[in-house]
Amino acid sequence: MTDASPHTVPLRQTWPDDFVARYRAAGHWRGETFPGFLRTRARDCADAVAVVGGDTRWTYAQLWAQAERIAAGLLAQGLAPGDRVVVQLGNIPEFIAVVCALFRAQLVPVYALPAHRLTEVAHFARKSEASAYVCAERYETFDYRTLARDLQADVPAMHHVFVVGDAAEFVSIDTLDGPRDALPGDPDPQSVAFLQISGGSTGLSKLIPRTHDDYIYSFRASNDLCGIDADSVYMVALPAAHNFPMSSPGFFGALYAGARVVLSPGPGPDAAFPLIARERVTCVGLVPPLALLWADAAGKTTHDLSSLQVLQVGGAKLVPEAARRVVAGLGCRLQQVFGMAEGLVNYTRLDDADDLVLTTQGRPISADDEVLVVDDHGAPVADGEVGHLLARGPYTIRGYHNDDAANARSFTDDGFYRTGDMVQRLSSGHLVVQGRATDHINRAGEKISAEEIEDHLLAHPQVFDVAVVSIPDEFLGERSCAFVIPGDEKPRPAELKAWVRGRGLAAFKVPDQIVFVDAFGTTAVGKISRRELRAQLRARFLAERQAE
Repeated sequence: MTDASPHTVPLRQTWPDDFVARYRAAGHWRGETFPGFLRTRARDCADAVAVVGGDTRWTYAQLWAQAERIAAGLLAQGLAPGDRVVVQLGNIPEFIAVVCALFRAQLVPVYALPAHRLTEVAHFARKSEASAYVCAERYETFDYRTLARDLQADVPAMHHVFVVGDAAEFVSIDTLDGPRDALPGDPDPQSVAFLQISGGSTGLSKLIPRTHDDYIYSFRASNDLCGIDADSVYMVALPAAHNFPMSSPGFFGALYAGARVVLSPGPGPDAAFPLIARERVTCVGLVPPLALLWADAAGKTTHDLSSLQVLQVGGAKLVPEAARRVVAGLGCRLQQVFGMAEGLVNYTRLDDADDLVLTTQGRPISADDEVLVVDDHGAPVADGEVGHLLARGPYTIRGYHNDDAANARSFTDDGFYRTGDMVQRLSSGHLVVQGRATDHINRAGEKISAEEIEDHLLAHPQVFDVAVVSIPDEFLGERSCAFVIPGDEKPRPAELKAWVRGRGLAAFKVPDQIVFVDAFGTTAVGKISRRELRAQLRARFLAERQAE
């Protein structure tokens, strides 16, 4: 489907007709839209609390009223249905209200994360042909109005800037209003609802068009697998614009269920634990480093965390030793989540055996998720063997927006998405992630999984967290380096090497080098930035060589 606005590159996300018929017949695609289901919740759950953030508590009726006010105001400012709007807001209630307003006005959100700066935001604006930008006056310590000024200077088509808070020379979100009868009807369910950013660790993200039909199916089905219903209280601790806290099941899943969404201003225990106790939060999603931090802090906190029923961990692999530490520290049910903004999402089920929850990253949402695990030549591998993961299904995209080169690399001729992940598939259908294809270290022809070594090092009592990366070696091609965040007592490198060696691994898997660090470099969504770690170590290694 395409949008009707006069952009150079229309928004499309199209499945072949026979797939459309199949997904509709299976009940995956029901013709629902974002404004349609939000309107229904405002009617059926009018007085239930929908969103909590800071001092704000909106019922479903109030959230919908905010959305209609802002939607009408945006159109009154000169925007037209089909226009693209870059949204860069943190975990504040206005983020949800603005996004719902854009859906109501048939405007297209283009999500940016709070950590992005001019280079990334200008890229999103140009690539999407956005004409408007929504930001907060400031979030944490950064003044986004400065970014807005630079953005307008850098991107001439960026005609509109709307600000939550003191808008300065721009337009305040609080002042927006307009005639409700100017609002359009509901969109085509197969039209593009928004543009999401790809989850690459570095570089400029690709834009992912998601439709109403496919995305609503993904979080509606996720609700069933994650136990989300009207009595649930879902916390958004990670940046709300990221796919994981948005749809797995995320705040959209919670709103679809008529549940309560609680926005934490930060992901750390200091911000989140008081809110869990006050709002009786039942479910939250974290990335692995945060899960370890929470598990450690839970034993020391005075806040009551007993309401927490399910801790989801995704965004990067949670290795088994870390999973055991998380379960022991928090005492609630662990649910591993392995997915991507492009589509395919896997969950361990809430009734899975403990060994599956601890050692796998789950299995796909849908019976119509088609999963292939193939070798370097595209031939299927046997269950239990490591291969490249390809996926196709009712909520996995068929192409990026305005990026022919990426589409040629990332999709097969018959519509499978090349995820870039290396996995094992068990006979049960559960996947065990072995890392990205580039996370494997090729040491003198021997392939080493970084995650495997990380798992063993994490079992050491004085290792808090670890990332294993490759560094160039003129003799071996690559050798391994473990960046280690120590526990209370820093172990000696020789002790850690002996620990790995003593766990029955091949000698070539023992890290060649160990570097102690206080923290890891992270991306805007909290993942370890392996490329940055590699680059830092490579620069240090070359500098030391030159100094000799």
